Amino acid sequence: MGMAVSGSGHGQEPMTAAQNRTASWAIPVVVVALAAVVAVVLVVSGGSSEEPPAPGSPEELALGEEVFEQSCATCHGEGLRGGLAGPPLLHEIYAPDHHPDSAIRAAVAQGVQPHHWDFAAMPPIPNLSEADVDAVIAYIRDTQRQAWGGDTP
Repeated sequence: MGMAVSGSGHGQEPMTAAQNRTASWAIPVVVVALAAVVAVVLVVSGGSSEEPPAPGSPEELALGEEVFEQSCATCHGEGLRGGLAGPPLLHEIYAPDHHPDSAIRAAVAQGVQPHHWDFAAMPPIPNLSEADVDAVIAYIRDTQRQAWGGDTP
């Protein structure tokens, strides 16, 4: 006639059959939902929890070259030599004392109107992460140093 009460009897109500059924499916649903959230976060973040490469490291320079070739070389040419649509980043105008890293970062984020060359405006490149932009800047500066014999012009 009565329901069995588990626990110490200190005010706990017994679970009904409906509550038992709810508890039996609710836990797996919560686990699946949490797994889905984690999967979405990993996909949105690029699937990697790795730290970006150290500044100036061979890994960062390799990443910078790869990103430059994919996102910048179409206009600025292979090896930063310029192209039909963009100026050569090996030109002294792009030395750090005239175009600091912040200017490159702003050009990538916001685009830039031409002011030294007779090219079309550079559009923003919104699909690059901060680590990608850092790597591209490191690659540009390293390539400039090599081309200029270790010094800026």
